[in-house]
Amino acid sequence: MSNISTIKLKKSKEQIIQRFHPWVFSGAIAQKKGNPKDGDIVKVLNYKNEIIATGHYNNGSIAVRILAFSDKEINTTFWDETIHAAFQKRIILGFPNSKTNCYRLIHAEGDHLPGLIVDIYDDVAVVQCHSIGMHRCIENIAGSIVRFSEGKIKNVYDKSNHVLPSYYSKDKTNSFIIQNEEKTKNIVLENGHQFLIDWALGQKTGFFLDQRINRQLLGEYAKDKTVLNTFCYSGGFSIYALQQGASLVHSVDISQKAIDWTNENVELNRPFTGKHQAFTQDVLQFLKEEEETYDIVIVDPPAFAKNFKKRHNAVQGYKRLNALAFQRVKEGGIMLTFSCSQVIDALLFQNTIVAAALEAQKKVSIIGRLSQPTDHPVNLFHPEGSYLKGLILLVG
Repeated sequence: MSNISTIKLKKSKEQIIQRFHPWVFSGAIAQKKGNPKDGDIVKVLNYKNEIIATGHYNNGSIAVRILAFSDKEINTTFWDETIHAAFQKRIILGFPNSKTNCYRLIHAEGDHLPGLIVDIYDDVAVVQCHSIGMHRCIENIAGSIVRFSEGKIKNVYDKSNHVLPSYYSKDKTNSFIIQNEEKTKNIVLENGHQFLIDWALGQKTGFFLDQRINRQLLGEYAKDKTVLNTFCYSGGFSIYALQQGASLVHSVDISQKAIDWTNENVELNRPFTGKHQAFTQDVLQFLKEEEETYDIVIVDPPAFAKNFKKRHNAVQGYKRLNALAFQRVKEGGIMLTFSCSQVIDALLFQNTIVAAALEAQKKVSIIGRLSQPTDHPVNLFHPEGSYLKGLILLVG
């Protein structure tokens, strides 16, 4: 341990570690030894100088992200064990299968690897490291993914540049760590529907896998209905609605690239001649100007708040957006509305929708609550991992 820095906690602050929460906050630290730098492996000590955890150090509010609640060497064996365990969990959950070959393999704290996201798109794994410590381990991570995929994954792409601190990432580029064939996109299957995934140019890792079960649920309501899909990105909800017999689907996104992907995905699945129209427009502007009403409206915006300082403004943004969306729902229609902002919990989100319904002067009932799918597990000791919140609302 002589070459490893240590973080000693204040008396009683070890209780959060004893409860298996995977973060050590800077305010809990009594002493640092060894001058740890961002991304270094550190040992966490209690006030008795006993090692109680091992993790990645970060000079910030979250000072240590715990990798093991013990004195553990973070080496090839560690990565092999944890990534093999992630694959085994996905097999239990039924991924991949004949109808779905895109899924999340590693969901950060939910898979006991804080700071690491890995999404699978058929034979490509897209890795996103949200901490310097994880990114320093990316070669080991990539090797373990390929080894334990039973030959299914042949390419590993690093898409971490924009989520890491700029001083570290300025000389890093998003690129393949392991590449066995030239490609920047894949056509994948989700519940039997085809989607073009562009991990290099797309948002996040290329697709919003966390909405899989909610897209499927939408399909159950869509037959013979008119549907408005706002913030449509690459058209996930639109495809499900069309495939399940919607009479008309309008897709709206401010990004022309997103609209192009949506139209490509519509063509991939079926022509749907005359049943789909896409609009490159700011969603708020569209909702203000559009006079048409719909049987179903989907509101799935990007995160309005990344931290607590921006939470108030985010709540106001969600309220304005949903108040406008309520006006576009027919009497007796349905609205699916979401928030993926981690700092806005389920109760606050519901209260915000209450305020929006009051502003819109609509009678509204909750007929369902939505969340993230099984391949985005929430660590029981880290409730912050439950970030996706959604409501199915009956309007009128």
